[in-house]
Amino acid sequence: LYDRISEAFVFYFFFGFRRTLQHKDVFPMHIAKKKILAVIFTLFALFLAAAYLCSTSFQGGVPVLNYHQINDRDHNALTLSTAEFDAQMNYLASNGYHAITTKELADHLENGAALPEKPILLTFDDGYIDNYENAYPILQKYGLKGSIFIITDYLNVYPNYLTWEIAQEMQNSGIIDIECHTMTHVPLSELDSAEDLQHEAVDSKQAIETHLQKEVTSIAYPCGAYNDEVQRIVQEAGYRTAFTVNYGLDYPGDDRYALNRIPIFGSGSHSFLRFKLRLIFTPFFSRLQSMRTALLHDGHDTCARLIPVP
Repeated sequence: LYDRISEAFVFYFFFGFRRTLQHKDVFPMHIAKKKILAVIFTLFALFLAAAYLCSTSFQGGVPVLNYHQINDRDHNALTLSTAEFDAQMNYLASNGYHAITTKELADHLENGAALPEKPILLTFDDGYIDNYENAYPILQKYGLKGSIFIITDYLNVYPNYLTWEIAQEMQNSGIIDIECHTMTHVPLSELDSAEDLQHEAVDSKQAIETHLQKEVTSIAYPCGAYNDEVQRIVQEAGYRTAFTVNYGLDYPGDDRYALNRIPIFGSGSHSFLRFKLRLIFTPFFSRLQSMRTALLHDGHDTCARLIPVP
């Protein structure tokens, strides 16, 4: 039913509204205006109905939030201000969300292990130093925990990234779990040789395990890029979960080596409203995002821009 409502929403938006505009000269102006208003009202009703279904009928999926930088310096699509991040964590803590680890999610997806009420996984890609300076204390403040997927060759090399000493401190705290984001952040599906793929996906895992004396069981694909060979190598290396940047929730029975996340980036101007919409109505907006991506792929840029995805 949800799929049908989503499809009807797009159908009426693209075809009903367009046809009304194309043929409005056939009708007197006052009738054309009424017809346009009727179409808009129908769209709004469909939107509310689909959103309501998402919030009530699609229980059981686990949201995995995807962050990058948390600072007040870099005003780009990958960066959240410290105040914005604080407000989001305050919302999660105040509304009964319980932060889980990648291992807990793997146990749930693989073995049906129970999760706390309103589980959520907080992930950070790349391993920026501001994750330690800004995000880490905010997580402590609200009693939440998260996972940082690090680019191992960047540690102790670039000043904007973590050091192994800081990574060890956070790992020991029990608040942060350090996981893998490959050696150099190259899109894995673009690698030509098995040796290069092994180096990026497997040697990085071993590097973390050697430096931090902990088991690494999860990887986030750089740029979300993967294929069948990447998944095979990752599984054989002993990873239990692998994350994309595909927008959606994760359910028992899903492919553990192509897990969805909810990107909290991709917009030049972040807002708390955008965060809440993406979190609460993920099943609805992820469906629209898929339609939007398909339209862009087929060259229908104008139609794609009309699909409302926060």
